[in-house]
Amino acid sequence: MANTKAASERTARREGDHSLDFRLGAWGAAVPLTFFVIWAITTSVLGLSSEIGLVMGALFGLILGLFFCSSAWSDYANGLFEGLTQPVGVVAIVAWFFAGMFAQVLQVGGLVEGLVWLGGTSSVTGGVFVAMTFILAAVFSTAVGTGYGTTVAFCTLMYPAGVAVGGDPTWLFAAILSGAIFGDNLAPVSDTTIVSATTQEADVPGVVRSRFKYSISAAIPAAILFAIFGGGGDTSFADPAAMDAMMESTDPMGLVMLAPFALVLVLALSGQHLLTSLTWGILTAIPILVIAGTGVFSQIIAFDADSDTVITGALMQGVQGYVTMAILILLIVAAAYLMKLGGTMEMITQKLMGWIKDSVRKAELSIWGIVALLNSAITINTAAEIAAAPFVKELGERYRIHRYRRANMLDAVTSALGYIFPWGAPVLLGWSTIQLMQNTYEWLPSVAPTAVFPFVLQGWFLVLIMLFAAITGWGLRYEGPNGEELKEKPAELTHSTADSR
Repeated sequence: MANTKAASERTARREGDHSLDFRLGAWGAAVPLTFFVIWAITTSVLGLSSEIGLVMGALFGLILGLFFCSSAWSDYANGLFEGLTQPVGVVAIVAWFFAGMFAQVLQVGGLVEGLVWLGGTSSVTGGVFVAMTFILAAVFSTAVGTGYGTTVAFCTLMYPAGVAVGGDPTWLFAAILSGAIFGDNLAPVSDTTIVSATTQEADVPGVVRSRFKYSISAAIPAAILFAIFGGGGDTSFADPAAMDAMMESTDPMGLVMLAPFALVLVLALSGQHLLTSLTWGILTAIPILVIAGTGVFSQIIAFDADSDTVITGALMQGVQGYVTMAILILLIVAAAYLMKLGGTMEMITQKLMGWIKDSVRKAELSIWGIVALLNSAITINTAAEIAAAPFVKELGERYRIHRYRRANMLDAVTSALGYIFPWGAPVLLGWSTIQLMQNTYEWLPSVAPTAVFPFVLQGWFLVLIMLFAAITGWGLRYEGPNGEELKEKPAELTHSTADSR
């Protein structure tokens, strides 16, 4: 009997029936996630935001939720642990680890130095160089899947070079951030791509193929405008000797690392599982960098008894870089699962549906608004995406919006806004990197975060494109019974609607 009862409880939870009672009703179940969001916003405003700080906020929220639970605390604990074991979190973590290892191997192989050499040895100057910086940053971020890493690498190397050849500093910084956005949004190995796909139960290759039209629609006008308005910088104070020394640190052989990147891209987009694609990318990249002489095997993995981690190298760094975020996604997924058990997701969805009624347009505008709101407040875009994902999934499934479309709406707005606002982590990271570079290049001007945000064109265009898509239905696909994409609205959604969408 006990086994039968436990099985029926698990079945009820899988079917979405709430099985936990909270003080304040369904709102009480939202306490853990609400506390986390308030904590994230507060630490962001105070300039104290960090990944481990967000983990503590999630833990405090889960503890606080315990005191709002009117069911047995053991039931709350069991619900929490069930939430921690949800596949969405585990899949994202494993994919992150593989993507992190691949990204680190490419960086050890000198890909950024190769791309900087390509830009620095060209004869272009001014605005054209700024546009080239945007394109190269987009290529690099798409290859390695890290917008933060792109921002640091290109602010370290391409920013001084661009200023020296007449690029406007503000437009140049904006071009670097825009290139980081492009790859963060589109790369199969990007953390936001992985989270947006896994939280919506979509495959990464399909998501990437379906979102290319949005990314490129923003990138083309951005590149043109960077070329037109990015020039006019003052080159009189640049130190040619310092620039020559910088160029000596670049290496064209780093461009060979584009080969494993291309392999991963081809395999992923041809339908291979992301882990399979990344594994082949890693196995291909290691011998290439050793043979090309852009790195040595000890940079990939080595054992050092004097090191805190004992194991050192790119593979270890790739995993280590995502450990804290892995803990965070598990905790937030668990908090969202408690909301489902407590009936919060159902309540919020019903209230939104009262405004949306039968309009898929309003449903997509609601999704766009929820994602934009959370990303405007939480400075670490992946954390904001994880927090928004349950609402996007719940609302999207009600209106049969295809999982690719949901993932694209979630990721595009997240990737864009994370690199726009002056309080955003990557903007502050780039600004601090430029300030550090002034120790090397005394003539290098700095750009305040408040000055650059209007010019991060890829971000602004991407946000507006997704708003346009929500309003007009451009690219909208519905989900069929077997997960297939449908252009026409399913019959069960067409009744009693005055809105064609």
